[in-house]
Amino acid sequence: MKTIRMGAFKKGLEKALSDPLLFALSAMLLAIFSVSPADAVQLKILPSKVHQGDAFMISIRGLKGTAAPSAVFNGKPVLFSSCGKRCLVAIGAIDLETEPGVYRIPLKIGKHKTTLRLRVLKGKFETIHLTLPDEKVSPSPEDLERITREAELLNSLWEVESERLWKGRFVFPLHNPLSTPFGTKRIINEETVSIHRGLDMKGLDGEEIRASNRGRVVLTEELFFGGNTVILDHGQRIFTVYMHMSGFTVSPGDLVSRNDVIGYVGSSGRSSGPHLHFGVKVLGVNANPVSITGLKLGTRRAVYHESGRY
Repeated sequence: MKTIRMGAFKKGLEKALSDPLLFALSAMLLAIFSVSPADAVQLKILPSKVHQGDAFMISIRGLKGTAAPSAVFNGKPVLFSSCGKRCLVAIGAIDLETEPGVYRIPLKIGKHKTTLRLRVLKGKFETIHLTLPDEKVSPSPEDLERITREAELLNSLWEVESERLWKGRFVFPLHNPLSTPFGTKRIINEETVSIHRGLDMKGLDGEEIRASNRGRVVLTEELFFGGNTVILDHGQRIFTVYMHMSGFTVSPGDLVSRNDVIGYVGSSGRSSGPHLHFGVKVLGVNANPVSITGLKLGTRRAVYHESGRY
């Protein structure tokens, strides 16, 4: 494969990006630049189409030497890990409120620098109406104190950066249909409006819930909104969240593998019936679980399944 020097690469990329007919094609092609006269590094962002709230991955192949890549997206460092010989991968996510458009991701490998460009498309989100008891919608002063305390606890968890534990792709914790998709606007009792920052999956009371990926249990608590909740830390500031459970089978500190049973479907917390709320946090951003389960991770032939479903 021919090596393209940085200057020529950047000029060619800028020309392609200035032509709307070439933009979609250029987004799908590998970015190739010279790390040394003999080494070509291939960069790829997957999927080629990213919507508001989606997770995405950056793949680096052909890297030689000890120079570690560094990148920044939305002011936060991108965390890379191995996906095979001379292969690195990082997972990022687009916030639900991110405006559609083209975003730059500065990338540095050794003394060489380039910029990846990520096009964010507008997402399509539903609106639903829910009816819940007043005490679930209008908390008492005591409950408000509890809600604040729990929010502070969760926010502190999302900032923890631990070693990578996840292996391979993320999977759904239930093999059941979705009941409320990610990003749904919920109008509660025709007054309160909230945005659903996870997804709800149908389930029978007591049905087994399984870990989405390898990770360490960092929380098993009964929360005001989420009820019985389990949070797994998969490393590199990637977390999965399981809410409204009827009970747990794990404890904080436990190391679990993908598909291990961690608890059971229930209706605890602010819930209108048995189901599982499944959430994903990536670098502090709420990501659509469908998008992260669609990323094929841990192999050199990383691809994205556009359906993102079973």
